[in-house]
Amino acid sequence: MQASTFLWFDGHAEEAADHYTSLVAGSAVLDRQRDADGRVTTVTFELAGQRYIAYNGGPQFTFTGAISLYLDCDTQQEVDTAWVALTEGGKEGPGGSLTDRFGVTWQVVPKALTELLAKADPEAAERILQAVHAMTKIDIQGLLDAHDQ
Repeated sequence: MQASTFLWFDGHAEEAADHYTSLVAGSAVLDRQRDADGRVTTVTFELAGQRYIAYNGGPQFTFTGAISLYLDCDTQQEVDTAWVALTEGGKEGPGGSLTDRFGVTWQVVPKALTELLAKADPEAAERILQAVHAMTKIDIQGLLDAHDQ
């Protein structure tokens, strides 16, 4: 048995899968299924080892912010690159969240945030979290500054 994330698109499954796999290292499209007319119906892909299924199901269902994809970034450069690519045609949100042009919500988070919070005393943790909530794209230096105040 294998669990996968199933994403219901209104005609953009292939475009989304190609876009996402181009952004995340170690990712690939694994399979494209087509209907009798040759149109792509389902795309199976992996993002850094996690399997997803993108389906062109039509307009009946839309994405909400109640579920999101999480990118755990090693560096500020990774955060910046992912942010630019995913917000193109989309919308920035608070605290490292965004909605891409396909309507999928993402959390673009540097590992530094988790590391700082794990070592922080309660006052420093509160400053760090306040800094995150004041940001759109998360800035690692801003987190370090909040920690050190």
